[in-house]
Amino acid sequence: MKRRTFIKTSSISALSLGAFGLSGLENKHYQNYANLRVSEKRLVDRIAELAKFGIDEKRRGYRIAYSQGDIDGRAWFIDLMKKAGLNPQIDAAGNLIGKRKGKNAALRPIAFGSHIDMVPEGGNYDGTLGSLAALEVIEILNENKVTTDHPLEVIIFANEEGGTIGSMAMVGHLTADGLQQKSQIGLTQAEGIKAIGGNPDAISSVIRKKGDLKAFLELHIEQGGILEQENIEIGVVEGIVGIVHWEVTVEGFANHAGTTPMKLRKDALLAASKFITAVNEIALKIEGNHVATVGKIDAMPGAYNVIPGKVVLGLEIRDLSFEKIEMLFAEMEKQAVSIATETKTKISFERQANEVKPALTDKTLQQTIEKSAEALGLNTKYMQSGAGHDAQEIAMIAPVAMIFVPSVGGISHSPKEFTKSIDMANGANVLLQTILSVDKT
Repeated sequence: MKRRTFIKTSSISALSLGAFGLSGLENKHYQNYANLRVSEKRLVDRIAELAKFGIDEKRRGYRIAYSQGDIDGRAWFIDLMKKAGLNPQIDAAGNLIGKRKGKNAALRPIAFGSHIDMVPEGGNYDGTLGSLAALEVIEILNENKVTTDHPLEVIIFANEEGGTIGSMAMVGHLTADGLQQKSQIGLTQAEGIKAIGGNPDAISSVIRKKGDLKAFLELHIEQGGILEQENIEIGVVEGIVGIVHWEVTVEGFANHAGTTPMKLRKDALLAASKFITAVNEIALKIEGNHVATVGKIDAMPGAYNVIPGKVVLGLEIRDLSFEKIEMLFAEMEKQAVSIATETKTKISFERQANEVKPALTDKTLQQTIEKSAEALGLNTKYMQSGAGHDAQEIAMIAPVAMIFVPSVGGISHSPKEFTKSIDMANGANVLLQTILSVDKT
């Protein structure tokens, strides 16, 4: 993993400007853009304002997709988009899209944004920061009378937390069966899309073709603790990990716990515990940024006085490389054979259908983010995203990039989720300068 650290400076050097591929008159023109900064106060105030939508009776965040809180929060956001001159539209998948004209209508749009729905009892920064920072970029351009060459699109995706539904639809991955799956509030995806103003009967109308967008950029909180621990201000995301699940079934023999001697047992839970330990040991032994987790255990028959005869586990492996995932699983499967022999049990694996493919971000965009951060005097680290994002879907049709900012304590999907205002502003400024740089290429 690469890491770049830069010393903060009070002004932008000619070398920094040269890094953007600009010179002479263009440098002077860009210098005006380079001095643009977002309003930290406005960004923070709007984070707090949006947090008011979807509060439940216990004062917890509950802006789940398709809920009344989501509907109300989206209406508030639409009003802000209108005031910013974006003429927002709701597409058939329920995505909010606001467009700003560029000097050259023939150029492909630069898109950026995120989502505003949350998990139950979630935090106020996941998705929200990227959405409000996208709006802030538009406001700063408006206030400074800056017109980009490319058209700009602010996209607020529908139901990211419930399966990246809006972005899946945009790349043509949302199927008829998918529309009938239940959402977290009990509505089908089709019913939920209708509730937020979309039209599931016309879902194919939202599909974008490969090459329709110049680029897609997403600013996001890290949702982990690496940046804070290493005192890094900006994370340059190299890719979003792939995810594969297996259901692991361990079969032994259920028998009376009081009358069956220890040496004669075929204890499925004992074998399962050995396998769980093996998963952890293999993941630690093999170098890399992968993670492997057993997050589900169901022991049967589940009585104090009965030796468990069957255990079902949920195994998940994440990495930027499918080949690495396959290699890790092969090692775990090999170890399972040994454990089964030792414990006189049977261990079998069923690969689940809900695989998520790894999505690498665009290297040129990575470098542009790095240079934008350098010009702002911010240090950076190249890193992967262990969580899924809408950018992962959009990578199927366009070059994508993600900018991470620190999460205090590495906490996310929790009411304790928090990102400092200076870090939010830093990320938004990097987003702004990256968009301006991409516009000139």
